Amino acid sequence: MGEREADQLLVERVQAGDKQAYGLLVSKYQRKLLRLISRLVRDAAEAEDVAQETFLKAYRALPNFRGESAFYTWLYRIGVNTAKNWLIANGRRTPTSSGIDCEDAENHDEGELLRDVDTPEHLLMSKQIADTVNMAMASLPEELRTAITLREIEGLSYEEIAEVMDCPIGTVRSRIFRAREAVAQKLRPLLDTGPDRRW
Repeated sequence: MGEREADQLLVERVQAGDKQAYGLLVSKYQRKLLRLISRLVRDAAEAEDVAQETFLKAYRALPNFRGESAFYTWLYRIGVNTAKNWLIANGRRTPTSSGIDCEDAENHDEGELLRDVDTPEHLLMSKQIADTVNMAMASLPEELRTAITLREIEGLSYEEIAEVMDCPIGTVRSRIFRAREAVAQKLRPLLDTGPDRRW
């Protein structure tokens, strides 16, 4: 049984009144959703509030979920819209942040190799690159930032992103291309690459 089918069974159990089944869905997607929302909201405590609100909205809307899309695609769309509404309601753009999440590198199978290159020069260069990427991402228009985050950080397919963002797949491709170009332009001076090369 695939992931989508397993999620659909849990959704059907929730729709039949099984609240514990929704807890399983929350547990499964909480971390991924929080990571997505954190890229948009950029404040850890507020991102948690937005994620919690997303799960509440999804729970209330679940009786109307028909399974035409995967549950997580549907949930991400609610998350993106909730984050956008939160930003508008608070009159804010995402602030720049230089927080680097190394947790994934530590859990990676080759984490030991990654730690071996922790020379002061490498750490400084990595921090500069991370800061530059974060600033470039934060300066992107919201639709470009959302598209690139869903693709590069969440690993969604172009089709899933089109569904989450409620736009044609060609628009998704264009937004991701423009976002990558904007980030590459900011990285060129650090990486000493020519204008004809992205990295």
